[in-house]
Amino acid sequence: MNNRIIKWARNNYNKIEHSIAFYPAVIAIAFLILSALMLKFDYSQTGKEIKSSLSWLTLKDANTARSILSTIVGGIISLTVFSFSMVMIVLNQAASQMSNRMLESMIGNRFQQFVLGVYIGSIVYALFLLSNIRDINSGIYIPALSIYLLLLITVADIFIFIYFLHYVTQSVKFETIIERVHRQTLNSLHHLCFGEFHTDIATPRNAPQKISFPFSSYFQGFNKKELVKFAYMHEGEIHFLYPVGSYLLKDIPLLNFYSDNTLTEGEIEQMMTMIDFYNGQPIDIDPYYGFHQLAEVAIKALSPAINDPETAVLSLHAITDLFAYKLYHFNQSTFKDETGVMRIQTLEWSFEKLFEECYYPIWEYGKKDRYVQNAVQQMIEQLMRRDTDGKQAQLLSDFLNTVNKEINRNRL
Repeated sequence: MNNRIIKWARNNYNKIEHSIAFYPAVIAIAFLILSALMLKFDYSQTGKEIKSSLSWLTLKDANTARSILSTIVGGIISLTVFSFSMVMIVLNQAASQMSNRMLESMIGNRFQQFVLGVYIGSIVYALFLLSNIRDINSGIYIPALSIYLLLLITVADIFIFIYFLHYVTQSVKFETIIERVHRQTLNSLHHLCFGEFHTDIATPRNAPQKISFPFSSYFQGFNKKELVKFAYMHEGEIHFLYPVGSYLLKDIPLLNFYSDNTLTEGEIEQMMTMIDFYNGQPIDIDPYYGFHQLAEVAIKALSPAINDPETAVLSLHAITDLFAYKLYHFNQSTFKDETGVMRIQTLEWSFEKLFEECYYPIWEYGKKDRYVQNAVQQMIEQLMRRDTDGKQAQLLSDFLNTVNKEINRNRL
């Protein structure tokens, strides 16, 4: 049961963290705590003394205090509605003209979540104060200090709103959206990739026990520490048969378990709690989702309905930069236990496979466009210069020859 809870938390952590409501909820709770602390300070002896010594900090009319709070709540609600109506328009435009796969990176935008959180937090703060105003002749029991702090927060909200208008007008640009996905993918590659590619891994002599997928879904990775420990405890090796991000049907073998001991049904169930399978395309979990999202943007931009080769070229530039990084950086494909014995071997997307899935469809859609032709030719030539060891020389050279033939044919 404990493993299932851990797996549920691991599978849903990414969804919760990237949800548009996660950071606003955290910020709203922080504002609620702030309001409680300010009320406590307001009614403390120190707070009473401050209000008594500084008459301009005193609100003696409870109705005035309520009017101020009600006005602020109404105004911030209006700011919130207007601000995020603009966000919905931006999301709709991105989904219709680029790809609905881009929505995840846009919804997870931290600044938008911060602005929404500040607005909601300000409303929560004001409503909490509104419920604690006391109708007493002495102004000491009206939370004047808390209300004046809210006035400062409201002024800050207005300046945030002004900057937010500027931010939204910039974020709606296609180059900004493409750069955001490119940056997320590159950061994910930095986190997951390391030095050399290992080719000298021997397959165990034991007959493998094939472990199948329990239901149709996406293979999204595994808990490395716990799975290595599991393999160590059962004196075996785990070899995954598909790379992370693959969609597998029910009862399709997911991995081979090599050991002198055969796993029982209960042990298999325990192992599966350490493996993640769910829907979605989280780039921070698998950077290759970023490759495919950028390729999809380029393909859709080249469709007759959109006909925007500039956006396709921008996406092509971003993909090429990612491939330049992949030339000399590889995902960790083996995981060892504390004794140095290899326990897990993964299957990773190869450069060739990824290149064929991303570059060739873009070229097929845009090979008749001169703008795309020149961009592809320049990018492949630069990629070949980056490939100083010639690891992908044949692949890049063959593709460049195909591009040059098409360019020459169009010039005739």
